[in-house]
Amino acid sequence: MRKNSGSDLFAELRKVDTPSITNIVATYPANPHCLGLYNPWSENWYTDTSVRCMYPELGALVGYAITCVYGLPDPNFNRLSFLDVIDALDASPKPTILVLQQKFPPGLAAKAGLVGEIMATSMKSIGCVGMISNGPSRDVDAVRRLQFQFMISGASPGHGGMAVQAVNVPVSVAGMDICPGEIIHMDENGACKFPADKLAAVVTNVKVLLGDEYNRLNSIRQAKTATEIKFAFSGSAYTEPKKA
Repeated sequence: MRKNSGSDLFAELRKVDTPSITNIVATYPANPHCLGLYNPWSENWYTDTSVRCMYPELGALVGYAITCVYGLPDPNFNRLSFLDVIDALDASPKPTILVLQQKFPPGLAAKAGLVGEIMATSMKSIGCVGMISNGPSRDVDAVRRLQFQFMISGASPGHGGMAVQAVNVPVSVAGMDICPGEIIHMDENGACKFPADKLAAVVTNVKVLLGDEYNRLNSIRQAKTATEIKFAFSGSAYTEPKKA
């Protein structure tokens, strides 16, 4: 039997919502199907409410993380540009998701509409499916037509001088710490990450979880009493194993 290829696994993950992925990655560590990759509260492995999905109609997306840092131009450092970001995206396995940490002064952070139609088009042309950033971007109407996902703080129509400060370094965006090469799964609920070598395990386990949830929801929908609801929960994926 042929093993699932990376593209097959990514296609399977696109059928699944991000909250289900978080359940498998770390949310329920006592459950046997949960991989328990992080302490769910103390580690920064999923996004917070400071960003939002601009195009929920695109559904779930998944890709390898490429990272960069943007800020104000620095006269003492001008060696990097957006083309270095393009090189990093091009060199990565596909698909990719750019995680862009904006480091602008507080007075500018909410008005730096950084990525627009030209940058998004350039990234999509080499296999990038979306971007996560802790600041705003612009041209949101044009980018919608590209079917390129923005998960950002909001929209702002302009910006001033800006510069790339680093490419493919660890970054922290919207409460999520990301290293280059990690897998990102995102939809209208937010984004989460997990190591690339756990890709097959996440796909396998989330299928079991979704099967459990399907059966449980069917039982709950048919329930007419509290006892019947309790019975449905007793066999759920969220139930902690009984102590001996």
